[in-house]
Amino acid sequence: MIPAVIHFFTQFPPYLSTLLMAVFPITERFALSFALLHYHMPIWEGIFLVIVGNMIPVITILLLAEKFHNWISNHNSIFGKTWVKSVAHAQAKFARYEKYGLFGILFFLSIPSPLNGVYTASLIAFILGYPMHKSLPYLFAGVIIGNLATLGFMFGLVKLF
Repeated sequence: MIPAVIHFFTQFPPYLSTLLMAVFPITERFALSFALLHYHMPIWEGIFLVIVGNMIPVITILLLAEKFHNWISNHNSIFGKTWVKSVAHAQAKFARYEKYGLFGILFFLSIPSPLNGVYTASLIAFILGYPMHKSLPYLFAGVIIGNLATLGFMFGLVKLF
């Protein structure tokens, strides 16, 4: 499935393809590698595009999650009740990690792993109740550190082979 998704992005110009790959959750962790290895972009261009692309969902989620939560919880639909229960359940589960605060989210996002993406970290910030003005700098730093770790990992593999 991943090759088909990546092939879809090759239809676009290299800069747009890199930016879009960084926005979507399935390809966000592959975007930098793809930009540098497939498109042969300079490192600074690839990192810039991937960071901008990663920050688009972060800002969108932080801006809209609370509004969506308030809107859906005010409706007495089955989905609204299920949503409220799910968020309460997630808050209870993440309560034990609350002691790590925003540094925990930064560390979580800094690890270049497929499940540790910007969508997950942004939703964790929302679930733990951190306002946008407090969580955004930590998420931004996590995006930068995660992409630098990916870059370091790439160059480590290149030197191995």
